[in-house]
Amino acid sequence: MADKGSSSGNGFLESVHVDVKEYYGKTVKKNSDLKTNACVTPAQPVPSYVRDALKKVHPEVSVKYYGCGLVVPECLEGCRILDLGSGSGRDCFMLSLLVGERGHVSGIDMTDSQLEVARKYTDYHMKEFGYKKPNVSFFLGYIEALTEAGLEQNSFDITISNCVVNLSPDKKRVLAEVYSVLKEGGELYFSDIYCSGRLTKEIKNHKVLWGECLGGALWWKDLLELANEVGFSVPRLVQASAVTVDNKERQQILGDFRFISATYRLFKVPKGSTETCQVIYNGGITGAEDSFKFDCRHTFKANEVVEVDGQVASILKHSRFAEDFTFQPLGGSSERCCVKPKADVVDPFELADQLCSEGLSAATGGCCSTQSADCCKP
Repeated sequence: MADKGSSSGNGFLESVHVDVKEYYGKTVKKNSDLKTNACVTPAQPVPSYVRDALKKVHPEVSVKYYGCGLVVPECLEGCRILDLGSGSGRDCFMLSLLVGERGHVSGIDMTDSQLEVARKYTDYHMKEFGYKKPNVSFFLGYIEALTEAGLEQNSFDITISNCVVNLSPDKKRVLAEVYSVLKEGGELYFSDIYCSGRLTKEIKNHKVLWGECLGGALWWKDLLELANEVGFSVPRLVQASAVTVDNKERQQILGDFRFISATYRLFKVPKGSTETCQVIYNGGITGAEDSFKFDCRHTFKANEVVEVDGQVASILKHSRFAEDFTFQPLGGSSERCCVKPKADVVDPFELADQLCSEGLSAATGGCCSTQSADCCKP
């Protein structure tokens, strides 16, 4: 299993933890210290309500942000959210405003210096938001050992991660831990770096490339296998954008491998328990009142009849989105069903190239491989 994202032993796991702590605790002091755009590429345009929330985050917290894509799922009011690798707490504070005072956000990070910043500004943000008591808390620990850090099983509605899972040499263990702390119907919504194949040992052992989120990148097809082994639904690809590497020395080491920043959503729901049916999005989710983009294959317009396969139907029925949809058997509507089921599995590199050729790549304009500037050719 080592090739599919599991560590080859505790010694390697501990070694990587030490290297990552060193890199993000001492080498990288602010996001401009990063050597590639892997950890700063925005995955998609930021909604106005999220931008407004981010403006309320203290500048010292924001400058420590190293994420590869802003990960803000929909329908957050009152939810309990866990942020893996929360760092200085930027996303936690933003989300603490979006979930409201009835919700709660927990962040876990293994770097003391990052957590010091987050805890330093907790009271500042609670006063800024007008909350009577804190709805955010921070834990010191590893994403491969969530319960050991004090996080309860079956206690979170959503887990998010922002360019962090690739920093772990044991991806399966991370996914298993996330699965255990999610409630039934819970979701892992995360942005991460993926590669076009299984990386060589030379790349995996390169400390800077690992710290820059490239050396530990998972082959995207292995994510599908690991998610299934842990118990998650088939990963739903939301968005993908190419990652650029400008350093010639690093390009030479990376060879023909390509990298992307991709956002996936995985759900803890029963498998195969629901048949193909028709759904109608009722509308009204904050930021998606008229149109809700579930993944790159499904965008639900309010009051439109859509035919979905059993897997999508199961996710919608058993997750926090259940009350936002009306479900009916095939042929149950007098209206003509205008949207049919689409493929579950999407190649993220094909999606990134497609978006790039259509001029819809990430805001940074990055749309090339590690060696060529021609990846956008149709």
